[in-house]
Parts: sequence; structure tokens; C-alpha cells
Amino acid sequence: MAQNDLKVISINELAPGMFVNQITEQSGKLKLTTQGKVTSQSIVDSLRQRGVKKLIIDLSKQFDPSGEQPVQTSAPVKAPQPKATFAQEMVRAEKLHKQGKAIQQALLDSVSKGLPFDDKIPREFSHKLVESMERNPDALLCLSKIREKDDYLLEHSLNVAIILANFGQFIGMNEQDVSELAYAGLLHDMGKIRVPDEILHKPGRLTDPEMDEMKKHVEYGVQALEAASIDTTLIRVVSEHHERLDGKGYPAGTASDDISHAGRMLAIADMYDALTADRCYKAGMPSQKALKILLDETPHKLDKQLVLRFIKCMGVYPVGSLVKLSSDKLAMVLRQTTSPTEPVVKVFYSLKGGHFLEPKDMDIQKEPNITVECAVLASDYDIDFNRFFERSIAV
Repeated sequence: MAQNDLKVISINELAPGMFVNQITEQSGKLKLTTQGKVTSQSIVDSLRQRGVKKLIIDLSKQFDPSGEQPVQTSAPVKAPQPKATFAQEMVRAEKLHKQGKAIQQALLDSVSKGLPFDDKIPREFSHKLVESMERNPDALLCLSKIREKDDYLLEHSLNVAIILANFGQFIGMNEQDVSELAYAGLLHDMGKIRVPDEILHKPGRLTDPEMDEMKKHVEYGVQALEAASIDTTLIRVVSEHHERLDGKGYPAGTASDDISHAGRMLAIADMYDALTADRCYKAGMPSQKALKILLDETPHKLDKQLVLRFIKCMGVYPVGSLVKLSSDKLAMVLRQTTSPTEPVVKVFYSLKGGHFLEPKDMDIQKEPNITVECAVLASDYDIDFNRFFERSIAV
């Protein structure tokens, strides 16, 4: 590359067909080091929205964007996956869930050491996750409820990816976009590994300096993604998961229409899983309470229409959650039905007898004398539900 091949231009001069060599001037707190082809106007718009003002382009690498193959951001679209029963998919989903935690640990290890990572394996994993959701979403949704208190950082991003895959499919996104959305969920909190443990796991309220450090996890994550040469569109989505419509989010204070559709979806899924997750210092809240909090955050912080669709997607009693029946028994929700308050459940515990029962599937719609009274938590009854799940449900 000759020096005279490089040219400094403003963001207003940037156009598809150019190759960005370096970003030289940018406003805002979130600094970019993006380098690569500008294949579409959306990339230009993304850089402008993130405060890029001046860039250096490499004239020797200009290309015809009309003949350029789109950057492959997920596995190729394949034929629809054949449907599977809950039991059939649980066999594959359990292996996939364990693989996801292992991949997440490897990613966090790389980020903690300041090393770039190869995104081929996690990207392919995201595609496999979407395929599982296509065959039968209930298996992975159930597994997303099985949590280890000390594995929050590993499980949270995996669960957000699962939730987003379900949400994306529910609203009719195509397979490639759903895979990309799930991948953003898998990567969105990688930067937290660089936040000191005494802040990350502090049970009480964070001080202002501690909160400032916590907020930096977004910037840390973006830096890791840029080092791995992740597509700028996906980086933008990840960078927006704590932005809010009123402009009072972080790190950039992006507001309103400047927040992408996928970024809005990620913000919803991230908040929902964080609210319902068990931590080492607190139990998660019931899904209904978490969904109400999401709705209360609209329309000033979260997208109201997306939250309403998310609530409809998850259901009044989300798959994998626990409910108390009018028969004084506890059950786990297996799948939704046409009636939002009458799911198919697996009955497993007698409150009167105080003991586990032989698991039995029950369609509440077909039980005239039994109704769902309310959502509950296993901790409400001092039940080790994870152990029961592994013994009686997971294959």
C-alpha cells in the first residue's frame, strides 16, 4: 500500500465501495477502531450515528458495491428444520446448552487476557441454537430457567441469545437475521469480565465511581469485538443494549430513532433475563413481575410496541417457569396454548404432602377443575428444582 493511496475524508463523503483504513476523529465516549469495506449505506449511517467525523480511506482497495457479495454474518440460510417433540429436542438442546457455556467461558477468557478471538465457533453455535429453536423452542427455553448462582455471567448471555432467537422468530424475522440477533445476545456482556469482581458481584448498591466502572463493560466489550474484526452492524447492536429511548442510557446517550431495532430488542431481553436470574446474593423475580417492570419502562426508556410483542411472545406463564395450581401442586410450564392462562404443564410437587410426585404432563385447558393460581419460585418452597430437572426432565 503506497502512502498516496490513503486519503482523509469526512463522514459525509464516505460511501459504499470505499475501504476504511482508519478512523481519525470521533465524538462521544465510545471509540471505534473499525477497518474494512463499506458494503452498504447502513454501515455509513451506523458510523455517523456513533459519532465518526473523519476517516482515512485506502483508494487502492475501492470496489464496486453492486457486485460485492454481502458480508457473511451467519451461516447460510437452509431449509426449515423438521419439527421435533419436546423430548426429542431436549436431547440435542441439553448438549447445545452445555456447549454454549463452554464457548462463553472461552470467549471470556480471551477478553480477560486482552486476546482477540476467532468468531467462527461462536457464530456457528448461534446458528445451531436458532436451528434448535426452529425444531422446538420449548427445550432451550426450559433450559434457560435452570441456573447456577455462580455461573451468572456465563448463563446470562446464553439465555439472552435463546430469548432473542425466540423473540426474533416470533415477530417473523428471517433465519439469517435471527442468527445475527442471537449472536449479538451471546456477545453482549463480554466486557463484564474486565470489571473487578468486587464491583461485578457486589450485593449492595454501587457507589458512583463503582457504577462508572460497571458502565465501562459496554466499551470493554466493543473493544474486544473490534479486535476480533466483528461486523460493525453487530457491534452497533451490542453497544446499544444499555441505551434508552429518552437518551439517558449509556455509554453514548443514544436516543429515540438513533437506536437500532435489534438494539431495542436486545435491551428488552437483557433486562428481562437479569430481573429473573438467580444471583449469589439474591433470588430472581417471577416472570410476571419482570414483564410488568418492562412495561413500566415504556415508552420513555423501552420501545412499547416491542415490549408488548415480547410479553405476547413469552406468555403470561413463560415456558420453564413454575406455577402453583388450584390443586395445591406445583408444575413447570412446558408450552403455551391458545389460552394464555392455560398452558401445558408438568406437575411434579405436592404442597399438601411436601414431597415430589411422579412427573405428569397436564393440559390445563382440558382440566375443568384445575386452574393456574399464580407464578412461583422454587426458592419460595425451598425446592432444589435444578436437581429435579436434571433427574426427571433433562434426557
